[in-house]
Amino acid sequence: MKDWWIYKGDPAVPTDRRLARLAEHQPPWRVFEGEVDPDHTVPSLDDDQYAADRERGAGYLADDAEIDLVNTALLLRRPLLVTGVPGVGKSTLAYSIAEDLGLGPVLRWPITSRSSLRDGLYRYDALRRLEDANLTRMRETSGKQHPEEEQRPAVEDVQRTDGIGRYLQLGPLGTAFLPAERPRVLLVDEIDKCDIDLPGDLLTVLDEGRFDIPELTRLADHQRTVTVGTEDPDVRARITAGRVQCRAFPVVVLTSNGEREFPPAFLRRCIRLTIDRPGKDKLLRIIEQRIGVAAAAAATGPDGLISTYLQLRERGELGTDQLLNAVQLRLAGAWTAPEEIRELAQATLQPLSGPDAT
Repeated sequence: MKDWWIYKGDPAVPTDRRLARLAEHQPPWRVFEGEVDPDHTVPSLDDDQYAADRERGAGYLADDAEIDLVNTALLLRRPLLVTGVPGVGKSTLAYSIAEDLGLGPVLRWPITSRSSLRDGLYRYDALRRLEDANLTRMRETSGKQHPEEEQRPAVEDVQRTDGIGRYLQLGPLGTAFLPAERPRVLLVDEIDKCDIDLPGDLLTVLDEGRFDIPELTRLADHQRTVTVGTEDPDVRARITAGRVQCRAFPVVVLTSNGEREFPPAFLRRCIRLTIDRPGKDKLLRIIEQRIGVAAAAAATGPDGLISTYLQLRERGELGTDQLLNAVQLRLAGAWTAPEEIRELAQATLQPLSGPDAT
């Protein structure tokens, strides 16, 4: 362990001390001054509903080179652009950071060709708000309650409580930039699938650590503070004057399968990490971590699954999870005879790319 590491630091050093050290070493050009809402709470990873996330993060094995670059991104408050072939653990790295530093559940934004910046920042249900207003007018005109109104509060009741905030919900990107003393981990998954404009659209948010919600900005003169929903279930946040400004810059992990190039203006704002395909020794450690020492021992040897996996990977890409599936099947008693390893490989180790891919 290196002294300057915060992520994957010495387990004897409490998380609070590592995060305090992170706060002490803030670049003067990356200072953010959002006002922390003392009533806003972040869900705990200790909650049972996040058990799978904790297990996923705890099972990741990071190399020293990976840890160096993760900590570089942390200390510089810059996004981490993680590239590598499918199945090497790019997304899992985000869960590892959240688990190691106790930063709460990962906020995940899966990217498609239709994703826009606003999708990640917030969602405004204008249609629902219009329907509520129309139903209330119908009630006032007829003096009777419309059947659909039985499922909804009257608009005047909504205005007294949440107002427009009832129809607004922050997305994963927007939630990550809420002002808090501790950063959140944001996973922007498979950003190389995005529309050509999205990387450029992200620059202002990633540079300034803030964004505006125009629907709230227009109301700021007579409704300065609005409470809205967030990406975290059942958690709401107060927005002042229509602006969200972070306090602790989030840990932004962007994953890419290397299927496209990004503009230089976007790349220079990122710390870039390429995760290589794991070799024999690391595969052995992964099996030990995920399944157990006995399983790792059974997968070694010249005729073992690891050797078969590495041979097949030379002809086409394979994911590490495919090897874990094969090992798990053998533990369950499937294709356990040495001569059946070919059948096992055909069932579980189909290449993801290359001449043998289907």
